[in-house]
Amino acid sequence: MAQIRELVDLPLRHPQLFKEIGVKPPNRGILLYGPPGTGKTLIARAVADEAGAFFSCINGAEIMSSWPGESAKNLTKAFEKAEKKAPSIIFIDEIDSIAPNREKIYSEVGSKPNSIDPALRRSGRFDREIDIGVPDEVGRLEILRIHTKNMKLAEDVELERIPKDTHGYVGADLAALCNEAALQCIREKLDVIDLKNETIDAKTLNSIPKVSWEDIGGLGTVNRELQETVQYPVEHPEMFEKFGMSPSKGVLLYGPPGCGKTLLAKAIANECQANFISIKGPELLTMWFGESEANVRGIFDKARQSAPCVLFFDELDSIATRRGNSIGDAGGSGDRVLNQLLTEMDGMNAKKTVFIIGATNRPDVIDPALLRPGRLDQLVYIPLPDEASRLQIFKACLRKSPVSKNVDIQVLAKHTEGFSGADITEICQCACKYAIRENIEKTAPGASPKSLLSTWASRWRKILTFGPNIEREKKRKDNPQTMEEGGVEDEVPEIRAAHFEESMKYARRSVSDGDVHKYQGFAQTLQQSRGFESEFRF
Repeated sequence: MAQIRELVDLPLRHPQLFKEIGVKPPNRGILLYGPPGTGKTLIARAVADEAGAFFSCINGAEIMSSWPGESAKNLTKAFEKAEKKAPSIIFIDEIDSIAPNREKIYSEVGSKPNSIDPALRRSGRFDREIDIGVPDEVGRLEILRIHTKNMKLAEDVELERIPKDTHGYVGADLAALCNEAALQCIREKLDVIDLKNETIDAKTLNSIPKVSWEDIGGLGTVNRELQETVQYPVEHPEMFEKFGMSPSKGVLLYGPPGCGKTLLAKAIANECQANFISIKGPELLTMWFGESEANVRGIFDKARQSAPCVLFFDELDSIATRRGNSIGDAGGSGDRVLNQLLTEMDGMNAKKTVFIIGATNRPDVIDPALLRPGRLDQLVYIPLPDEASRLQIFKACLRKSPVSKNVDIQVLAKHTEGFSGADITEICQCACKYAIRENIEKTAPGASPKSLLSTWASRWRKILTFGPNIEREKKRKDNPQTMEEGGVEDEVPEIRAAHFEESMKYARRSVSDGDVHKYQGFAQTLQQSRGFESEFRF
């Protein structure tokens, strides 16, 4: 913003400063570029208001006409009007629609200055280019304060926490977030509020929970490796400079399915307060020539704009198979996508804290060029959890659930040998489902199934959020006389041992013993190819 003021506001309000030193004012053309919704139009309007200049907004698409010469006339009229009301600022929105690059056609029009014809960018025209990027945490907080200054927020709404959970959001996204929060509040209160009343109760505004290490059971060694690779360069960049070392760019997570590879990537991104972009390999592939490579370029451009950022490629084997082995790929599109991926990784600027994490269940088909130093050079094997890790996974899955004291989680961990983290999560979900079913059936007859489901779902949400003890205290506080006269508190729904026993009857392993041996063989082969055969010493 300071740079724009220097180029626009200063020449308009204080032209005598330039005359005194015998120079012409700076250029009169500025090209603002960046992702949609970052506030380019708003910035131009703010500068015009601050300088007291006439503001003329021209939409590039509206200027264009199907009649010959009509587009040029419309543009001439707009400039003549601005000249009569000088000093003025002419803002041409979507300029790429009337001045596209004559040599190339870009799919991401307006997001890059290269989409504008070079003749328009020479000296004396638009020779100053300013990147309006994605706001950082401080910028997001300022934007939120602007959009919520007239909103009636509850006391428990901590505005300072929202920017920490909205990495990669632009101004338009934050404005939409505020509007959606208000609409959600209205939706939940439609049955209990008077629509004619202007005031809105904001008690139901909730924040989105973050994925943290508490959500992941076990994998302590893996957590440490990811922290050293991703978190340390973000939080301690000066240490890498002191030792003259460039941090690693990428990590490959491989192992059986359902062991928490995606969850690990999300946790490390949130732990170091970085943006998280998750892409499944098949999503990048299209049937059109050159479009898959353009998708890869677009993803990396978005990651650079959102730095610090963790770029997570799930199912990496679908776009990074060994070159020349793509079955049925007559046009060689798979090889072109891989080449583009390697090019983008090699061209990653060291100053941009963008980390690449790949996940695959087939490390044997990954092209070796992707695993060399400087690319995905950190190989991390995610094995099936052992008994201690399974115990931690059970605790992580059930930490917000009202579990009976008679349930021995240690026994569950002991009898789930060979189960993955996803399998254990399914066991807990099934046990919870059986507990809900049992409590619904115990409810007094006469009530409709819809009302029963609504009542118990609401009660379970409170218990899972605050715990059973707080639920009892709230009930005692709301009806103290009833609780004292009854002498016995109503039973709070719990997940009992019988529910887990029923769940274990239908539990199944998603990874067979043969698959486990195969993955262990992959891990051993990769480790041997990376390590010394004998111990080295000075």
